[in-house]
Amino acid sequence: MCKTNGYDNEYAFVKLFNQKHIKDLDPKSRELIDTIFNYESDLSIITCWKNHYQQKADILIKIENHIKGISIKKGIKNSVHAEGISYFVDFLKDSNIPLNVIKEYLKFHYADGTINGKGKKRISTDDYKLNHQDKIDEINYYFNNEQFIIKCINRFIITGVNSAYPISALIYGEPNDYIFILPKEIQEMIVKKKDMKSTGIHIGSLQVQPKNRCLNNNPKYEKDRYCIQIKWYNLFDNYIEYKYNQKVDK
Repeated sequence: MCKTNGYDNEYAFVKLFNQKHIKDLDPKSRELIDTIFNYESDLSIITCWKNHYQQKADILIKIENHIKGISIKKGIKNSVHAEGISYFVDFLKDSNIPLNVIKEYLKFHYADGTINGKGKKRISTDDYKLNHQDKIDEINYYFNNEQFIIKCINRFIITGVNSAYPISALIYGEPNDYIFILPKEIQEMIVKKKDMKSTGIHIGSLQVQPKNRCLNNNPKYEKDRYCIQIKWYNLFDNYIEYKYNQKVDK
């Protein structure tokens, strides 16, 4: 399923949809279009293009003057969001996360004994966990309130902070072998993991981490210490588990 890099994969999906009649799509692609669009005729021509802005939609699809955004992922270590730590802290404050919990998150993020990243001794995530798992557990307690998780999903995956179009679906895979996940399903999948045990910091099934701890003080990556990164590991496995549980619950 995962032979091309992410950038080329996005263009491959553009090629899959662009300038095609709806009626000529393969069954999976037709299912996607039928699910997210209301259209007058399956003779309508699809326009699809790469979104060159840093927004949640990687590609945009237009049919009969209606435009929908699509996010595209692949592999097992998907990064779904990154932002400056100061913006994330403002978001936490706006979400009523207690100040002492925010400070504990900052200590985890920098892992240098400070809440501003100016400490001289930096340690690895694994070393930090050895002596501070109780603090990580406390952060996870507040980060896994269901309302907060939903707010995070919108910010990290569906709407973002500057997107012209929220995503109408998330595609996982490549044009010849893919699944698509709707926003409601994304929300349910992530929220279901709110009580999972983790030695790291998580928001449902999303892992929260520094973009780079820069333990070797490499100037090239120093700026990444001041960014958070949201990872969705094993996205496909989460989806399979979610679909299986849906069948069992029926």
